[in-house]
Amino acid sequence: MAFQPLVRSGYVPVSGGRLYYEMAGKGPTLVFIHAGIADCRMWDDQFEYLAQNCRVIRFDARGYGKSQTEAVNFSNRQDLLDLMDYLGLEPTILVGCSRGGQIAVDFTLEHPCRVRGLVLVNSGLSGLVTPETSTAAFERDLFIEMDALWEKRDFSKLVEKEIQMFVAGPWQSIDRVRPQAREKVREMKLSNLSRRNREAIPIVMNPPAIDRLDDIETPTLVLVGDLDTQYSLAAAEYLASHIPTAQKLVIPGTSHLPNLEKPEEFNRLLDRFIKQITV
Repeated sequence: MAFQPLVRSGYVPVSGGRLYYEMAGKGPTLVFIHAGIADCRMWDDQFEYLAQNCRVIRFDARGYGKSQTEAVNFSNRQDLLDLMDYLGLEPTILVGCSRGGQIAVDFTLEHPCRVRGLVLVNSGLSGLVTPETSTAAFERDLFIEMDALWEKRDFSKLVEKEIQMFVAGPWQSIDRVRPQAREKVREMKLSNLSRRNREAIPIVMNPPAIDRLDDIETPTLVLVGDLDTQYSLAAAEYLASHIPTAQKLVIPGTSHLPNLEKPEEFNRLLDRFIKQITV
């Protein structure tokens, strides 16, 4: 019989909203921060697996999943701090993918004493601009097309473009990724779009993280899929070369969400890193 963790769930009050969270397990504490194309369900495989030996928390960022917000200016870093304070979390290992990785980096710079370890999965990086190349131009055109679909509120086509870009990879066949992973992202993305009836504006960190990475002393694992966008590949290289404590690992044959594509390999790498920094 598969392990079934006892899950506690609820809402954390934040300024102008509330964040949905789930928590399970005992041991070293991990907080998972989802990608912008998903919600906290993207971590299903990691949540159940790691709850066997760790205390795991996942939550829906403001504007995503079951979380709720008013039309306010807000800080993702403050939201994360409020969640950690509300749950009484000691220094924590942050696991962030894409937008979630950028939030994790920015939070670590603002609150270094609250972070025990960093796992950055195809992470964003505030302040990073990639050089203009033919590959980057192709990806830029896809983003322009997606922006146009957003303006027209053509959400069905928008979601399919985003699945092509972020699930399969910008240069890959959509059939490269198993149907279950594609459908999971489709469900999360459509659900997010249907719930976003109010616009909340995130407050960016100033100055951005790009020129401050050498201040990070936290043990850091940078994970990247070799089929991801040029931006993600460039961000991973920059993070790995400018965070003094960082180690970088490539997960071959994956794109933006390697934890969905190769969950067993992803869990093995994550488990090894956790044991390295908690012994």
